[in-house]
This record gives sequence, C-alpha cells and structure tokens, in this order.
Amino acid sequence: MSQKPNLLFLFSDQHAQKITSCYGDEIVQTPNLDRIAKNGVIFNNAYCPSPLCVPSRMSLLSGRYPSQQEVWMNDDFLASDVPTFAHSLGAAGYEPTIIGRMHAIGPDQLHGYTHREVGDHSPNWIGIGRHNMGVLKGAPGPGRATIDKSGIGQSAYQIKDVDTTQAALDFFEGHNITDPFCVTVGLMLPHAPYVASAEDYALYDGKIGPATLMSPNKEHPWLNWWREKHNIVDVPEDHAIRARTAYYALVTRMDKMIGQILDKLEERGLLENTLIVYSSDHGDQIGERGLWWKHTFYEESVKIPMILSWPEQLPKGEARDQVINLVDLNATFLDALGADPLPNSEGHSFLNIAKDNSSPWQNLTFSEYCSDVTKWDGMRQRMIRQDDWKLIYYHGFPAQLFNLAEDPQELKDLAEVPEHQAIKEELLSLLLKDWDPDAIEQRMLDKQSDKEILGAWARKTSPTEAYIWNLTPEMNVLKND
Repeated sequence: MSQKPNLLFLFSDQHAQKITSCYGDEIVQTPNLDRIAKNGVIFNNAYCPSPLCVPSRMSLLSGRYPSQQEVWMNDDFLASDVPTFAHSLGAAGYEPTIIGRMHAIGPDQLHGYTHREVGDHSPNWIGIGRHNMGVLKGAPGPGRATIDKSGIGQSAYQIKDVDTTQAALDFFEGHNITDPFCVTVGLMLPHAPYVASAEDYALYDGKIGPATLMSPNKEHPWLNWWREKHNIVDVPEDHAIRARTAYYALVTRMDKMIGQILDKLEERGLLENTLIVYSSDHGDQIGERGLWWKHTFYEESVKIPMILSWPEQLPKGEARDQVINLVDLNATFLDALGADPLPNSEGHSFLNIAKDNSSPWQNLTFSEYCSDVTKWDGMRQRMIRQDDWKLIYYHGFPAQLFNLAEDPQELKDLAEVPEHQAIKEELLSLLLKDWDPDAIEQRMLDKQSDKEILGAWARKTSPTEAYIWNLTPEMNVLKND
C-alpha cells in the first residue's frame, strides 16, 4: 500500500448541485455520489470561477480567476508557462494522470499532467470546425435546439464517458497498489444534449414536472435579452419537461459510471489512503426561471456539487456551509498531498474546514463571465458572494443583490432597496477592486485580433491534433416522435 496519499478527482460537466440526492433532491437517484458523501463531507456553498466550461476548468487548473489568467471564453488559451496543480503534484513526486475531458485549447494538451487517456472530442485549435453531432446538431446549446431535440436517444457524449470509464477501470486494474496515484477522471455528462437512453429516461418519466422557479415580473434586462437571443422565451411545457426528465436521467447514468470506478478501487484495495473528490465545472438552469444551460449567476448555474471523502482523515456524513470555489479546490489538492502551493494562486485550502467545521474561514468568493466583445453580447459580468450576500455586477446595466439566507431562491432583488445600499456599495467595492471591466474589454479586443490570425492559420494548415477522441455523427440518435 502506498504511504503517500492518493487522489481520485471525479470531474463532471454541467451538473447542477441541487440535482443530487445527498443535496436534498428527493427524486434523482445518485447512490454513488451519496456513497462518497456518506463517507465524507459535502459543501453546500461551492461555486465555479466562471459559469462557462473552459474558463472554469482552466481556473481550476491554475488556481487563478479568469481575468488573472486571461481565459474568459471557450476559445481562450491557458498559457503553458502558467503552473497548474498538476505541475506542483508532479514536482512533489506524483505522476498526474487525466482520463477523459480537459477542454484545453491550444498546443498544450497536458498542462502538467504526465499521462493522458481518451482525450477530448473537441478540437485543439480555434478556427477548426466543431465536431459533427448529426441529428443532435445544436443540441449541446446554447440554442432552442437543446430543448426541441431532447428526450430518448443516445448522445455521443455518453459514449465518450463509457470509454472514459473503461479507461479508468483499466488504469486501476493495472495499477501497482504500492505506488501513489493522482488521477483526474473527466466526464461529459450531464452536459446537454438532454438525450438519455430509454432505460434511464424511464426512471423519471412522469416524475419530473415543469420548473418551479418563475422569473420575477421585473426581470433583469440582460436576462431578458439572453432569453430572446436564444429563442427560449416561449418553450412548450411538454418540451421543457422532456428535457428536464432527460437531464435527471443523465445525472443517474453519470452516477452509475462513477459507481463502477469506486467499485474497482474497493476491489483493488485502493480506497484506504485515497482522497476522493467529486465536483463539476458549473451547473445548469434546466428551465428554472425560463433559463437553460449555464452563463448566469443564479445558484442553479454558478453553484456546483463538492463532495470529499478520505478515510481516517475526514469525518463521515457531515456538511459544511462555508463559501468555497474551484480555485480553492486547487489549493486543497496541494495541501492534502503535501505539494507546494502555487505562488500566484488565488485559492485557499479548505482542508482544515473539511476536517473541522469550527476552523476559521473567510466566506468570500467570486465568479465571472466575460463574453467576446466582437460577438455574442459583449458583456462583462462578475459575481461576489460574501457570507449570506450575493451581488451580481453587469457592466453598463443595473446590479442585482440577494440575501441568500432570507431568499435562497433569489426572487427578491434588493439592489435598489434604500436600507441595503451600504452592503451593496461594500460588495461593489470589493468586486471592482483589481477587476476593471473597461481594461478587460480592451484586452479581449487585443486578444481577438490575435485569435483571428490563429484561427486562419489552423484552417489553412490543418495542424496536428493530440489526445482526440473520435466523435462521429452516427453516435447521436434521437427517438422522439
């Protein structure tokens, strides 16, 4: 048995925290995530650094928020000279391995990992055509096709996760139990398309109703614009229920795959000295407030599951309410495995509070979403969560302010209420400190000019790609009438 601790990091894509049994959902079946929680600690207030895939994932790797590393959009590159937690763990004597999803753009498809299996289905380079989803074209979102092309069928993303799970099983089957391991398993589910097998869909058919959170009568203007742009203003209720039902089914299918990996570790006697962490890169609105996908700072989109277990090191069956972030998970990995902290990380290890709820902690975190100023909406947005308060800043638009203790569903915007102006100004000052939306806009414009050249280069030269999983359009099936 290895004397150094092991790490198994299970990292999904687009899993809304609340659609998990151990977080209180009474319908969804997630016995394997519950199994990790039963043997460990869940965090109720865990957030992503950005409600968008690439910036969130690169922030997890680097421990830096998107603006600090200049990765705002899904076509931004994380610089290869930015050290990641994988680099630090490698320097500490581990051989970090990633199996499945990373979603890095550019020539560096390892970012400190020394081994990689399965890889990504999306291209390494901007400018190259995206993968062909066949009959599910447009269904990954954002767009109306996500909801219209939902229900029973098969998504290539699930097939990819089957391959990822098998690669993980093969890794642990062949692993020498005397050697320490550090493995990230990157899963695609439950990311849209909202398409699930008939077997999984049947588990929830007739049990999932329409969204329960309604948009306030006076909705924020940017959110109104978002609904109109993506044609989700008037979604037929039966379509919405069908998509939501499939999402639940995808969560359960992902959980079953995680169960296979946990069973393999138990079979090989690898659980005893292993820190197991489950989390996701962001959540999913799944129709709540008439919104879908991610991209927003409502809890459904920006809050993530965070579950840790570690025999003899962490308590069992406990929950924590401290406010944490994926950038903090970066620091926690390094702390737990005895590696050096990253010098420019903004994360703080929460290992002590996982062990002891009374340990001191600053309940403060951020998340940001800055979209391409030459496309999309050109928006710079940032969220701050401090204790019970959340403020959302929209550059050029009114802010939103919520007290999550009194209004956990975020239905009462307090931004213009006179008695809350002091806390609003305090949070706004913290949010804008070292974060300049005008400077970010200019930097994004500069980078866009660079990306135009990089994209044209890739289209003309067809550069070699590494660690690509071969997605074919025939893998996608939709069986709805």
